[in-house]
Amino acid sequence: MDARWWAVVLLAALPSLGAGGETPEASPESWTQLWFFRFLVNAAGYASFMVPGYLLVQYFRRKNYLETGRGLCFPLVKTCVFGSEPKASDEVPLAPRTEPAETTPTWQALKLLFCAAGLQASYLTWGVLQERVMTRSYGATATSPGERFTDSQFLVLMNRVLALIVAGLSCILCKQPRHGAPMYRYSFASLSNVLSSWCQYEALKFVSFPTQVLAKASKVIPVMLMGKLVSRRSYEHWEYLTAGLISVGVSMFLLSSGPEPRSSPATTLSGLILLAGYIAFDSFTSNWQDALFAYKMSSVQMMFGVNLFSCLFTVGSLLEQGALLEGTRFMGRHTEFAAHALLLSICSACGQLFIFYTIGQFGAAIFTIIMTLRQAFAILLSCLLYGHTVTVVGGLGVAVVFAALLLRVYARGRLKQRGKKAVPVESPVQKV
Repeated sequence: MDARWWAVVLLAALPSLGAGGETPEASPESWTQLWFFRFLVNAAGYASFMVPGYLLVQYFRRKNYLETGRGLCFPLVKTCVFGSEPKASDEVPLAPRTEPAETTPTWQALKLLFCAAGLQASYLTWGVLQERVMTRSYGATATSPGERFTDSQFLVLMNRVLALIVAGLSCILCKQPRHGAPMYRYSFASLSNVLSSWCQYEALKFVSFPTQVLAKASKVIPVMLMGKLVSRRSYEHWEYLTAGLISVGVSMFLLSSGPEPRSSPATTLSGLILLAGYIAFDSFTSNWQDALFAYKMSSVQMMFGVNLFSCLFTVGSLLEQGALLEGTRFMGRHTEFAAHALLLSICSACGQLFIFYTIGQFGAAIFTIIMTLRQAFAILLSCLLYGHTVTVVGGLGVAVVFAALLLRVYARGRLKQRGKKAVPVESPVQKV
């Protein structure tokens, strides 16, 4: 059985084996371009920081450094390892969100329109640019096919740097609660977030953008599984029902849609494995962030802490691989790519701020409806701009998925009206 699973992974990592003659013969350098090889190299780079850091944390805790430590490094070690305030319990409930002040219906409608427009503009633009950067060539001419950008980790770094700057400025300009969480605890959510983002970008080399969007919608299922494993949560019957409907709708879409041009069973399998990795890592990220909110931090502080470690991990890994300079050179050769990457990062950072503001003003239910509609618009926009085809059965599957998502929002609202404790929504800190 183990040999069969390794054969499946090997087939996915080597798309040329099943490309039916569409992929050129492998060159000696092609091994470094295989997604599975690059994933292992990236993971090894992150481990070179995570493992020593974890051992240092355990050392300081065993030595009871908080009581015995002195010197110039004491404040830094205290902040990174112990935090400013001790945590009373791992089961401290999240602080309730404050309700917005009463305003006129017209003003509330204008704010809702502003939030919806901001979220749609940020994430629809982000989706279009993401597909453009990862699936199209730059510098193409009549005599040259141009070249494609292949380093997903470099794009992750650009997104995280700008998000870190935005979060840092927000922490400086806006009053924040006293920060008490040990900084090292952000590293776990940061690592899973970096890996999920890498899988998300990398998957677009093998599957269509509509397939990726539906895979994101179906992450409700692994989020529930991670919730039971990480947070020991229990779920209502209607949540299992809607999760089942989502899986049925996604299956209808995947089974009815034909392969994309120039694709093959092996490349499609690669994309599905990468999407599964994205969903698994992202599910862990949201549940770990929920646990971190027990420290009574703000969303902007969470955004800063996660992106800080993300920048450290990605910069260190790129430097170890010698890929940071190559990504910078690609930007220098293709100014259009530089503009796209910058706009991609701006949309990512602004989208996160719109998430915080929308949830603070109107709650998670309204936010979920807006983002569900955004996913549907993203599929439509991608089909119009990049020529993806969706069959009637596939379109029906898409409708089933989004109907199930809206049913979840409705059921949560009914539970809240009846005074029952609704299941907490997944942390919205890092959506891309």
